[in-house]
Amino acid sequence: MHQNKGKSIADCLADRTDYAKNPEKTNEGELLSSYECDPKTVQGEFMLSKRQYEDITGRQQASNVIAYQIRQSFKPGEITAELANKIGYELGMSFTKGKHAFIVATHIDKAHIHNHIIFNSTSLDCTRKFRDFKRSGKALAQISDRLCLENRLSIIENPKRSKGHYGKWLGDKKPLSHSEKLRQTIDAVLAEKPKTFDAFLQLMQGAGYEMKSGKHYAFKGAEQKKFIRLRSLGEGYSEDEIKAVIEGKAPQREVKKSSAKQPKRQEKSVNLLVDIQTKLQQGKGKGYEQWAKIFNLKQMAQTVNFLQEHKLLAYSDLEEKAKKCTATFDELNTQIKTAEKRIAEIQALKKHIFNYAKTRDIYTDYRKAGYSKKFYEEHRTELTLHKAAKAAFEELGVKKLPTIKALQTECDELFSVKNKAYSKYHTARKEMQDILTAKANIDRLLGMEQEQKAKEKSQDQR
Repeated sequence: MHQNKGKSIADCLADRTDYAKNPEKTNEGELLSSYECDPKTVQGEFMLSKRQYEDITGRQQASNVIAYQIRQSFKPGEITAELANKIGYELGMSFTKGKHAFIVATHIDKAHIHNHIIFNSTSLDCTRKFRDFKRSGKALAQISDRLCLENRLSIIENPKRSKGHYGKWLGDKKPLSHSEKLRQTIDAVLAEKPKTFDAFLQLMQGAGYEMKSGKHYAFKGAEQKKFIRLRSLGEGYSEDEIKAVIEGKAPQREVKKSSAKQPKRQEKSVNLLVDIQTKLQQGKGKGYEQWAKIFNLKQMAQTVNFLQEHKLLAYSDLEEKAKKCTATFDELNTQIKTAEKRIAEIQALKKHIFNYAKTRDIYTDYRKAGYSKKFYEEHRTELTLHKAAKAAFEELGVKKLPTIKALQTECDELFSVKNKAYSKYHTARKEMQDILTAKANIDRLLGMEQEQKAKEKSQDQR
């Protein structure tokens, strides 16, 4: 990380560390850990070490390198954020050999959990700077791979280097853009041959797209932040061109099949039936009604197949299975949340014990100096950390400080409990969702039948 032109080192450090510590990315700061510094005051502590380096060595900073960053990503769905942070801490310790202060910020705002490890270019004793070395990236990857394998996580076994940009390197594995997804949805909807443009719009809404009309039509999917105008999608996707296809004045655009090997088709999930009457009362048109009826028929067939496969043809069996699946999921969820809460408490306590021990002598000198304002200003960072640690002990009700080793042992046991529960969590949630959805569909169907019988009985009495 370099010092930018026109900016002070302090401002540059603040920019980098503030991005890493972003509460929205780190679960309100819960996924932050550090070594020989406090995440809240990391900028000031890094700056202090650089001033001490100049005082001790008499040398000015020769290069504009002010800190280093390691980014470590994990396979989606394979790791918890807490374990990722723990591994990131171990990676930082191993790579810097404990000679440089660092923070670890675990980000959970993307599909893949990843770490930002920022370490000070100045060593802890303030006598030297970190020197990057040849093939340091490979050395770093080897440490990361070892830590991942020890925790039974995936690694990239045969990484391939490329001179091209990341999108080109991804090739066919590159995720579809929002525009391309919209084009594919439009192609699929036109393949159903809607009779009018209004019917086309209803089918697009049924496919999960929000529509905005005005001078130009625009659509927004569930994952999009902004609307995409039809005219921005390229040839064949303007409003006039789509109307021409619907009216039979132009052929539908030929959809190119991907040359990439298609993944195996996954088993379709059971989806809830659509309440057609309610949707029609909300202003949905005839095109939507036709789509919803076909959708409901397909989902009832899927529901019946699901119940047959799982041998749940008796309603009492379905009801009992729903209760068991819900109870299993709730139990796993409770185990994970309980472990997470205690792990967070332990990590906070470890940090405060470390800070308390590190600053105890300075606080003693401050007290002996008669709580001098001058002394306080000279040692503001250390005294702030000491007071924060004492306040935390009082808040947690800690009278006798436990050892770091005892806390780490408890933390490791909790991680083991949590990881075991987490390995079953996603499967249990999927099973519960499918069972509850199937039951809701059956309940709805039975309710519709009861309403129909009551309606017929009322007509007979008349």
